[in-house]
Amino acid sequence: MSSMSIRFLSSILPCQKSSASLFRTKVSADTTPTAAPPPPGVGADVVRLEPRLEERDGYWVLKEKFRQGINPQEKVKIEKEPMKLFMENGIEELAKMSMEDIDRAKLTKDDIDVRLKWLGLFHRRKHQYGRFMMRLKLPNGVTTSAQTRYLASVIRKYGKDGCADVTTRQNWQIRGVVLPDVPEILKGLAEVGLTSLQSGMDNVRNPVGKPLAGIDPDEIVDTRPYTNLLSQFITGNFRGNPTITNLPRKWNACVIGSHDLYEHPHINDLAYIPAMKNGQFGFNLLVGGFFSPKRCEEAIPLDAWVSADDVIPVCKAILEAYRDLGTRGNRQKTRMMWLIDELGIEGFRSEVVKRMPHQILERASPEDLVHKQWERRDYLGVHPQKQEGFSFVGVHIPVGRVQADDMDELARLADEYGSGELRLTVEQNIVIPNVENSRIETLLNEPLLKNRFSPSPPLLMKGLVACTGNQFCGQAIIETKARALKVTEEVERLVSMTRPVRMHWTGCPNTCGQVQVADIGFMGCMTRDENGKICEGVDVFLGGRIGSDSHLGDVYKKGVPCKDVVPLVVDMLVKHFGAVLRGREEAED
Repeated sequence: MSSMSIRFLSSILPCQKSSASLFRTKVSADTTPTAAPPPPGVGADVVRLEPRLEERDGYWVLKEKFRQGINPQEKVKIEKEPMKLFMENGIEELAKMSMEDIDRAKLTKDDIDVRLKWLGLFHRRKHQYGRFMMRLKLPNGVTTSAQTRYLASVIRKYGKDGCADVTTRQNWQIRGVVLPDVPEILKGLAEVGLTSLQSGMDNVRNPVGKPLAGIDPDEIVDTRPYTNLLSQFITGNFRGNPTITNLPRKWNACVIGSHDLYEHPHINDLAYIPAMKNGQFGFNLLVGGFFSPKRCEEAIPLDAWVSADDVIPVCKAILEAYRDLGTRGNRQKTRMMWLIDELGIEGFRSEVVKRMPHQILERASPEDLVHKQWERRDYLGVHPQKQEGFSFVGVHIPVGRVQADDMDELARLADEYGSGELRLTVEQNIVIPNVENSRIETLLNEPLLKNRFSPSPPLLMKGLVACTGNQFCGQAIIETKARALKVTEEVERLVSMTRPVRMHWTGCPNTCGQVQVADIGFMGCMTRDENGKICEGVDVFLGGRIGSDSHLGDVYKKGVPCKDVVPLVVDMLVKHFGAVLRGREEAED
């Protein structure tokens, strides 16, 4: 790994020096290593800084004296270690049981409703009893045609219950899975180089990187080696890594590779921002970004820089600090930012330093490489690669939903026109890289791209994102995917736009659809119509920004009945985004 920083120096642009950090927060320009940690934050006494977990038989367990007031999920972990379902083949026996037998015992019922999430399996008890969603690990969103065909073969056998989604973390989720098939599916995933391990519940989620890594003429650094290393560390090379599987809550990481910030660093628990220091390439660190029903926060600077060789050691140190010290009571107050608040950023930093090799963590560099005034580029459509004679083609996947036949066709296109590779994006779209320029026109005339997944969708459709919704998810309050498409189509008939507007839909306050970063966001709720009758509705958000001037949107209007969304959106587009009513436009013509 010592050669990594040398390997990527050729792809680094000339650095842009600035005394300001990436997200409006000033950081120290001190370039001296921190040999001894600073004093902990106010109120962080010796007892508070005692690690709350201990290792027992290869797993990390909450100590007896810290078990008062813990939440139900923590009790489930104490009753039975979830990773044993994978690491000790517990899934083999569980898969042989009927759902009726499983539901008769609390322990096995908790297995399928809670513990199987450590294997990336989510029981859809409310809407699809006995069926599971399986979430993959797909670092950087890079997948192959062989992997795509295998996933298609899995969902095809489940008929109308089987489908797949591109997620907002550059990932695949497949639906319709039944428990007896899981052991065979896990073997098939391993054969094509995939895993679903540690992709749910209190684990590190899919590491996000630049979807154009390695092919972008303007990239700062190829993020794929770093996201791959992170994924290998997180999953123990697909064997399981129990040192970081008992976190207080989920945890997200991303590596930034371009000025476009496609990876949305401000909403991750850990974001690596490319930066030079003393002539060496590395990363400044942001920490603590998250969404939850009760609180949403942007990531803040840790005032730390690491070389390319220390990407994994610092990730490990931060995770261990969070694992050891994070609270485990109210689930709405257990994300890492709550711990940072409690200890103070310097107190939290000192705990990270304690867990670093040699207890050294350098202060942040002022020489971050991300241009502050950069217009975010659109990756949909045809764009030249850094490799002469080749282009990538970004195709729009409406709200991320695909069927088995779609996946097979995407795999065929990747093989026939590209290099057998596909790239998933956090906007639920797909990029086909490495297409010879001489074959672009033929690719664009393929039926799948002409009829289903357009490289040039309408302006409002291209920025549309939607979570699963209550079609499958038991937590969702409203249906999202079909509704998002219908509302957008109706709005497009009423207004004319000159620029894209990003609209995100999420079915509940867990905000998997990330409505706070959208230009306009819709969060599912129950409300009352004009007659006082209870109906499905949305809280509407306005003003989320992505890129170097990122910030979260604010609530614009609460409790809007879904039937009233179209006229509200039309009004918002006219008032805030320069839209013109089509009737008025035609009259002027």
